[in-house]
Amino acid sequence: MKRRTSPANRPNRPNRSNRSYTLIAGCVLAGLIALLALVSLVWLPYAADDTSGGRLTGPAADHLLGTDKLGRDLFTQAMTGSRIAVEAGLGSVLVAAVIGVTLGVLSAFAQGWLDDTLSAFLDILIAFPTLLLAMLIVAARSATLGSAVLAIGLAQSAVVARLVRILVKRVLAQDYITAARTSGTSWPRIVAGHVLPNIWPTLVVNLALQFGLAVLAEAGLSYLGLGAPPPNASWGRMLQEAQATFTTAPAGALAPGILLVLLVIGVNLIADGLRDTLDPATRRRRA
Repeated sequence: MKRRTSPANRPNRPNRSNRSYTLIAGCVLAGLIALLALVSLVWLPYAADDTSGGRLTGPAADHLLGTDKLGRDLFTQAMTGSRIAVEAGLGSVLVAAVIGVTLGVLSAFAQGWLDDTLSAFLDILIAFPTLLLAMLIVAARSATLGSAVLAIGLAQSAVVARLVRILVKRVLAQDYITAARTSGTSWPRIVAGHVLPNIWPTLVVNLALQFGLAVLAEAGLSYLGLGAPPPNASWGRMLQEAQATFTTAPAGALAPGILLVLLVIGVNLIADGLRDTLDPATRRRRA
């Protein structure tokens, strides 16, 4: 006679159907914006400076979203803005990752007064407003997308560095690091072979979140005229130009606003999905 086991006594087995739908949804949303950005590299409905569409026309077959107050096609501007948003996000995250990981690893190995100095330096960078940093960089260079990316990346590098510092110190306290040092393994090999592989899951999730914040920051800087200059139509610049004509031509503000929200939500969903997928503790809870 077979003995039945109660649900409470059954062993925990991974649920094969328990897939990360959050990650899938995020990839779909962000992927649509990325596809729009890739298409804009090779094809646009109209030239960026084409003003032959008439002022503030509504959506039609030849202008899917209508035109702005200068007669430019809004769909063309939205496609160009998607490319600028993706470039700003990727560029800022790359700058933040390179500088932040380097500073974080170095500060994790620091001791005494050097450790306190680096910690204070990171706190100052975190407290430094991104907008003020952008103004300083723009004053030294010019109002370009590169200046905005550099400013956002520098501001985010402090957040990444502090996270990396905490993660690296936690890994360095493990017994296998002591064993590796006892066996004569050099610090560079320990960092490459033990430290970085153990911190990258958490780091990837944080960088995904930083991507969304960078897109929002670039839109804010472009809204203030500190981003990509005309005729580059970033979403922030589109919102700034459309605020005076929102009641007569709402598509000029709704299109970039909706695309911006979709991209940020998609990236945040990707970050949540990566956290559920890469974090062993989360996988055990979901099993």
